[in-house]
Amino acid sequence: MRGMPPTEHLLAFTLTALLIVAVPGPSVLFVVTRSLTLGRRAGVATVVGNACGVYVQVLCVAVGLGALVQESVAVFTLVKLAGAAYLVYLGVRSFLHRRSLAAALDRPVEAKTLRGIVRDGFVVGVANPKAIVFFAAVLPQFVDRGAGHVPQQLMVLGGIFFVIALICDGLWALAAGTARAWLVRSPRRLEAIGGAGGVTMIGIGAGLALSGRKD
Repeated sequence: MRGMPPTEHLLAFTLTALLIVAVPGPSVLFVVTRSLTLGRRAGVATVVGNACGVYVQVLCVAVGLGALVQESVAVFTLVKLAGAAYLVYLGVRSFLHRRSLAAALDRPVEAKTLRGIVRDGFVVGVANPKAIVFFAAVLPQFVDRGAGHVPQQLMVLGGIFFVIALICDGLWALAAGTARAWLVRSPRRLEAIGGAGGVTMIGIGAGLALSGRKD
């Protein structure tokens, strides 16, 4: 079929993507934090936003931006710092509002708030330079260049990664959200998890900002 990588390439990439997504990383920590502090719906919304943001990177790789980011120190640094700054901002805001978590948990989540959570996840996903460098380096290895339609093949592979990320990260969000009922019974537990979550996001952002290129 046109635009489809060979079956053996699809299977190999699916296994590779599953191994990469299943290992907890910055995205999982971000999802778990939002799920614990805001509930399962917020966690799942974060997963959806993050996965959509990451797929935008797949589209960028498909049209050549991935190679530009991989080769240009200036572009790589700009994307990296933008993502890091946004994570630090979210972490600081979460830490400052840690004492109001109990009241927030008692209020229903409005549609506008849920959209905002999806937006937060999207921005974090689309501004993750590690993901775009990974896609630029790994996706082309599973493409059959002789079959043509390389951009379409890249999009198909990215779609597989998107589905796997939705499932795996969604399971993390649901598991973390389940523990929320236990936490809500103690304001001190909520304050602790809110503060820890904020510090975690700040740490992730700082680590991202300080991470360098191999060259």
